[in-house]
Amino acid sequence: MGTADRTSSTFNATFVRPAQFYISGFSNIPHIKYYYVFLCFVYIMTVLGNGLLLSVIYLVKTLHTPKYMVVFSLALTDLCGSTALIPKVLDTFLFDRRYIVYEACLSYMFFVYFFGGMQSLTLVIMAYDRFVAICFPLRYHRIVTKPAIAALLLFVWVLVLIVAACTIGLIDRLSFCGSLVIQSFFCDHGPIYRLACNDASLNYIMGIIVVVIATVIPLVLIALTYVCIAMSLSRIASGVERLKALKTCTSHLILVAIFFLPFLGTNIAALTSYIHPNARIINSTLSHTIPALLNPIIYSLKTEEVLNPIRKLFKNNSCINLAI
Repeated sequence: MGTADRTSSTFNATFVRPAQFYISGFSNIPHIKYYYVFLCFVYIMTVLGNGLLLSVIYLVKTLHTPKYMVVFSLALTDLCGSTALIPKVLDTFLFDRRYIVYEACLSYMFFVYFFGGMQSLTLVIMAYDRFVAICFPLRYHRIVTKPAIAALLLFVWVLVLIVAACTIGLIDRLSFCGSLVIQSFFCDHGPIYRLACNDASLNYIMGIIVVVIATVIPLVLIALTYVCIAMSLSRIASGVERLKALKTCTSHLILVAIFFLPFLGTNIAALTSYIHPNARIINSTLSHTIPALLNPIIYSLKTEEVLNPIRKLFKNNSCINLAI
């Protein structure tokens, strides 16, 4: 074996792991700190909105239903996902701490991807709930039970956990012997594996699998449920009843649009034409943060089922304070 062969063999057997990565973020945008202040505001409101919703569902026994088990799961993943992402983004760019330790970067990626995947698949379970409620109203309480929803949620949590763990595990087999600058606002999978100097084909395949599981399959399943819902509503003679049933779906459809459209728009634009890195980062940050802010407001906090218990809780607290 020649010297070159021995060197190549040694390199292939040794993974070159960097001590740190550098997160580049935005480039040449004046007054960008105001955008991070806006993200800080978004995070505070996300914590308040989802925290309030979680507390109300936990405290009010009438909301201990299969539907609100799913809402609770979505609020929890929204809260955790925002907490995994926004504080670190603010710390990175507001305080100019752009270097991140290798292990911390992989952990960062894992939690962002894990909770993002959970948000996506929880919207599918919500679509299933609407499908059964409209297409099989008389059998709804026999089909959508607490054990059934708990099993669905457990399956989703385990599936996303396995996919996220595999994604991170495949990153850990890469060698980084060139640039360590991540062209993103967090430890993003695509920008990181493209920095590797050994074969990253498995990471490319894993990236496609992640997109299929977190985006394509959920969108297809949601679309199929609404095709079935539309067919079921077309058989209803009364236009008033049809409109009433359709109104129960509008909040969910808005959530789906807010969550998926920015992501799809960015990827389609990237594939068909040039998109400036700053525009891509702004769109990505908003698509990761705004849905978590709006979900509780659009889907739950404006409904009488949730508003009435909130009013009662505040009224009881006011009475206690007056008595004291």
